[in-house]
Amino acid sequence: MNTILISFILVPVIEIYLFIKIGAEIGAIYTIFFIFFTAIVGVYYAKYEGLNTLKSGIFQINKNKKPTYEVISGAAIAFAALLLIIPGFATDIIGFLLIFPLTRKLIFKTIFKKSNIEKKQKNDFIEGEFEDIGDDDESRKI
Repeated sequence: MNTILISFILVPVIEIYLFIKIGAEIGAIYTIFFIFFTAIVGVYYAKYEGLNTLKSGIFQINKNKKPTYEVISGAAIAFAALLLIIPGFATDIIGFLLIFPLTRKLIFKTIFKKSNIEKKQKNDFIEGEFEDIGDDDESRKI
């Protein structure tokens, strides 16, 4: 089955389960308040981190370097803001993990470490030297 289809089904089920469990512990009003609070705080912090990432990207461009990390980080922050706007506790946790720079770097390192291993396995080249020996060299001697 398609992974995106599974996530569209599984994520709401997990969120509803967490709403029920957490709502039973702290109450419905506090649960609703907590959902709105995390969305508001998360979006404002995403805006702050997005502006910092933009400044860092401009600084990298001024140094004539490619802002690769900043572009990927900006996309992760935008995705994190989307996750924080979606009501739910699981999406909020993932969103906050992507917004904080320390955890974002750790996530990127693990992802890129796996992709670098795959790239190294695909490059199966054997280096060597060769000398072209053909009939043309023998015909010139005659």
